[in-house]
Amino acid sequence: MTNQHWAQPDRYWADHWQNPKYRRISIDQAMTIALQQVPGQVVKAELEYDHGMVIYEVEIRTADGHKYEVKIDAATGSVLDVKLD
Repeated sequence: MTNQHWAQPDRYWADHWQNPKYRRISIDQAMTIALQQVPGQVVKAELEYDHGMVIYEVEIRTADGHKYEVKIDAATGSVLDVKLD
């Protein structure tokens, strides 16, 4: 007996924003791009859905203790925003 559910694609996952088909860069690439903008240490990086876009939000702590948030477009790798948190 086979499980028919596994044989068919999951329609929910196919259109879900976290599906890898909506990302062209990895989280490691996003962290590298963010560190080029703000040198320091990555303390957090996560995939988000923000204003209709799939983005990586990367938090960086600088050597002098400031914390920055860098938003990277997951499809293009473009820097969308850099702000002091």
